[in-house]
Amino acid sequence: MNGIHPRVTVPETALLEQAAAAPMLAQVEAWASINSGSRNLAGLAIMAATLADALSGLPGEVDLIDPDPVETVAPDGRISVIRHGQHLRLTVRPEAPVQLLLTGHMDTVFPVDHPFQTLRWLEPGVLNGPGVADMKGGIAVMLAALAAIEHSQAARSLGYQVLINSDEEVGSPSSAALLRQAAAGKRAAFTYEPALPDGTLAGARAGSGNFSIIVTGLSAHAGRNPDDGRNALLAAADLALRLKAGSGAGFSCNPAKIDGGSPNNVVPDHAVLRVNFRPRTPDDEIAARALLDRAMADVARDHGVSLHLHGGFGRPPKPMDAKAERLFGLVRRCGAELGLDIGWRDTGGVCDGNNIAACGVPVVDTMGVRGGSIHSDAEFLIADSLAERAQLSALALLRIAQGQY
Repeated sequence: MNGIHPRVTVPETALLEQAAAAPMLAQVEAWASINSGSRNLAGLAIMAATLADALSGLPGEVDLIDPDPVETVAPDGRISVIRHGQHLRLTVRPEAPVQLLLTGHMDTVFPVDHPFQTLRWLEPGVLNGPGVADMKGGIAVMLAALAAIEHSQAARSLGYQVLINSDEEVGSPSSAALLRQAAAGKRAAFTYEPALPDGTLAGARAGSGNFSIIVTGLSAHAGRNPDDGRNALLAAADLALRLKAGSGAGFSCNPAKIDGGSPNNVVPDHAVLRVNFRPRTPDDEIAARALLDRAMADVARDHGVSLHLHGGFGRPPKPMDAKAERLFGLVRRCGAELGLDIGWRDTGGVCDGNNIAACGVPVVDTMGVRGGSIHSDAEFLIADSLAERAQLSALALLRIAQGQY
């Protein structure tokens, strides 16, 4: 604990040492050995039970919450309900005057049949494995900080909810309402996504919207009477080009995939365009939706097809407003007391912090470990950051409990 500021008292030093001493590395190694890909319901059930056991060491009530139903569009255009895993919630001292929200996710991007399933040390202190940084390491940091703060007298004035969902990596569609409910009335929130390898946090975030546009045309023989057909695949491609051409001012657009087509001698009557938007501000989100509506109307008219829109903006933009700046400032001051230089920068990535901020609750959403190469088989965790980030969270929670935010 070199570099600790004299402002940190002897009892606080003991609390911070307790946070750093938690068995976080062993937890990460055990948890990362459980495949909890977003669609692996059996693995998510094991992960939820494992985390529920870990949370049971904290006071309060642990609940497993059933996911909300979520619709999905199949490549053939049919709409069905897709299942998600249960979500985990801990509620501690709901009557306390200061109420916080801490969130994490138990799912990873690696399905049960993905080749990336094991852990290895890339070099001393650098652990490679599925979810070690994003975000099983972050959950370990969160629990270590909470266990430490419970030994402080200041904890009596601090209530909190912990929400660990099972679907963050697919946009939190079955937990969005639960996130809104948990955020209500909270003074602030911490989310335990990984920081960058140098410790930089994410500041403002763009929003994100995922859409599937079902295009229905008319089949015809490609040789005898092609002009009698209405080519759905061509219409979907035209729509993709229009959306891409219309983006760029305040939002990006990524036409990602077109499902559909037919044999070469048949005019295709069906296609599904998948597209993602990343608006920087709420006004940019409105502009992106206006572009989508306008382009769809124009393509329907020009190609003689019908279009059905499915999806929405599941992650609102997260600006760096005054409340967020104040919370980031607290984290920076806590870092300084621990000898850490805490900075942040804007990013186009999204997470549950977007949804929390949209509820009017300030959030720092990269309170997890230092790591990198997430969403790839090169994902790594810097092991020393477990203790470092647990102390940072513990001190920030303590300062909030002491009325410094």
